[in-house]
Amino acid sequence: MHTKVKLIQKLFISSILFCSASAWAQLNVGLPTAELKTGIYRIQAELADTPKSREIGLMNRTSMATNSGMLFIFEQKAGHCFWMNNTKIPLSIAFIADDGKIVNIEEMQAETTNNHCPKAAVRYALEMNKQWFSDRVIVPGSVITGLPRK
Repeated sequence: MHTKVKLIQKLFISSILFCSASAWAQLNVGLPTAELKTGIYRIQAELADTPKSREIGLMNRTSMATNSGMLFIFEQKAGHCFWMNNTKIPLSIAFIADDGKIVNIEEMQAETTNNHCPKAAVRYALEMNKQWFSDRVIVPGSVITGLPRK
């Protein structure tokens, strides 16, 4: 009987560790960063510039520092749409043209699957905490500088 209890405990602990490792694997960690700027505001942006890093994005994160975000960089300009599946924090997304001008900004609720798309073909999208742009009066036409070029 004692052996069965020990076996069950080991299986339970192993399953918890496996689930924790699986959740950790779905986080983008150790990504390169770049400092972006708009007006007087500096942004520390993680760079999602590979198919895998773009797919994972900010999934499963529970918080993000105030002036931090994630910059999605695509090889080609297109109507790259975003959703919030498995994303725990509400976000704002700015779709950015090659010249750094913000095309449009969308507010996105956590854990939703509706699409948020640019109004024109873009190569860049910047996700920040919800209302980060509106709280700083950053609007379409504002310019983001420091965008990495591929």
